[in-house]
Amino acid sequence: EGAALATGGSRRGIVVSTLAEARFFAAGGWDDILYAFPVPHWRLAECSELAQRLQQFQVLLDSPQGLEMLLQNPLPGGKRWLVWLKLDCGNGRAGIRPKDPEALGLARAIAQGSPELVTLVGLYAHCGNTYGCRDIADIQAIARATTVAVLEFVTA
Repeated sequence: EGAALATGGSRRGIVVSTLAEARFFAAGGWDDILYAFPVPHWRLAECSELAQRLQQFQVLLDSPQGLEMLLQNPLPGGKRWLVWLKLDCGNGRAGIRPKDPEALGLARAIAQGSPELVTLVGLYAHCGNTYGCRDIADIQAIARATTVAVLEFVTA
């Protein structure tokens, strides 16, 4: 119910943290789901099944190894992996740091390497480092710093 309210009833554009959540929403008629965790190799088969079944099942990548895994496991029927590059802007949990020398190369490899197999949808940054904040000003400072880091990366 909350997800339907949050998306205006469209049943599109939802972000999930687990594949159990993705399967739950897919069973409920959602056909545009982002799995907001870099795809581990042991979850690839589940991600592939969802990507084949749904109009749009999107995943995160944060390493060249993750990209290579997707390229070595193409989706059948002309479908492509829909990928967001996960940036770590201070959370320290997952993602590649925007200032990491490999980050721009990874973004270019996703976007230009094999467009018939993988499509770069965008950049994804999660401000999980706000969880320990004690006031609104601290949260806003992290949001601003994350925004600056993402925009600097896009500009580069």
